[in-house]
Amino acid sequence: MSENWYESLTDAELNNEIAHLEERAAQIAAQNLKLDMARGKPSREQLDLSRPMLDVLGADADLFDGSIDCANYGCFEGIPSARALFAELLGTQAQNVFMGGESSLTLEFDTLEHAMVKGVMGNTPLMYQMQKAPLKWICLVPGYDRHFAITQHFGFELIPAPLTGCGPDMDIVEELVKDPQVKGMWCVPQYSNPSGETYSSEVVERIANLKPAAADFRVYWDNAYCEHHLYEDDREHVDSIFDACEKADNPHLVYAFCSTSKMTFPGAGVSALAASKENLADLAQSNTNRLIGHDKLNQLRHARFFGDVEGLRAHMNKHAAVLRPRFDAVNRKLEQELGSLGVASWTHPKGGYFVSFTGMPGSAKATVSMAKELGITLTGAGSTWPYGEDPQDSNIRIAPTMPTLSNLEQALDVFTVCVKLVSARLVRDARR
Repeated sequence: MSENWYESLTDAELNNEIAHLEERAAQIAAQNLKLDMARGKPSREQLDLSRPMLDVLGADADLFDGSIDCANYGCFEGIPSARALFAELLGTQAQNVFMGGESSLTLEFDTLEHAMVKGVMGNTPLMYQMQKAPLKWICLVPGYDRHFAITQHFGFELIPAPLTGCGPDMDIVEELVKDPQVKGMWCVPQYSNPSGETYSSEVVERIANLKPAAADFRVYWDNAYCEHHLYEDDREHVDSIFDACEKADNPHLVYAFCSTSKMTFPGAGVSALAASKENLADLAQSNTNRLIGHDKLNQLRHARFFGDVEGLRAHMNKHAAVLRPRFDAVNRKLEQELGSLGVASWTHPKGGYFVSFTGMPGSAKATVSMAKELGITLTGAGSTWPYGEDPQDSNIRIAPTMPTLSNLEQALDVFTVCVKLVSARLVRDARR
């Protein structure tokens, strides 16, 4: 950030500025707005892009995928065409892919539940280990609140570790995994939620070469945004973690996840888990007892709709055309209203679903609260940190995808007024 403009004002000038901003806030409140930027949901325009998929399987459709009857029992691991498609997305082979239901979050929860109840590849179940000593989990910050919620649900102590702009601070991670009580780490390696950063080749290599003290330590590699590029000619790339692990002779370190939740229909997509053959066999001990197989007709519908990975990418280019103006609007509005004030910084992602906004220390909760009073719902302040406790109270996740472009621009106008007023008041309070 540049020098804080409000700090350069005299007391009288600052009070005048605050009065002006308070008047502007009162005018906005009188409009009774109801705008939502709380979660990273696709817009209606994006959902409509996938409507043709609903016609893929008509009443007279061939419901076989090779020799697999998708309308009947069987094929616990998922149909071949879907496994092959997700293998390309996750950088592995089809035999290392297990197809899930509509949510990768469910796969992540189930995988950790297996570790709790059965143990990882012959190790003592984590729930028994917890009876002897607290277990810990590395949570990269700023990060995804639902990831934090899963590990908190199972009773882990959540250990924050910072992101650097190109992935986790690996010096810190490498030190943390020396503790045998540390059992895992959440990662969103491409267009990370919410920072939008993509892990560098060096970071992927260092993760693959981790030597955790705990034999049952696993990296949960949530590649949710692997094809969610915004700019056709400026795509970021993340190396295959499986290739890196193979090279490091560390093949069992990673469980990787992704889904079509933000590609087709969030409530009716398909998901996938990729891991080593041994990891998948271990997880099957739990999965074969809880299900016969996930929805194979939906897997078939998706595989035929996309055709292949190039067809999927062509579809995602349509998403990008919808989303680019929204992300451009965020950067334009923030730059116009806040760029010269020195009170905030924000990310400029090349893909994904979020912009990570950092205001003055002590500003985030007040900004989100004020925005709500003025009719704008944002993700809760602190949600990008474990336990909802941002130590600087400065980070806000902006989710620009769901509102219409005009509603988004209106919401950003309100948001920037809130940022200015909260920042000016913080400067005034610091002088008292």
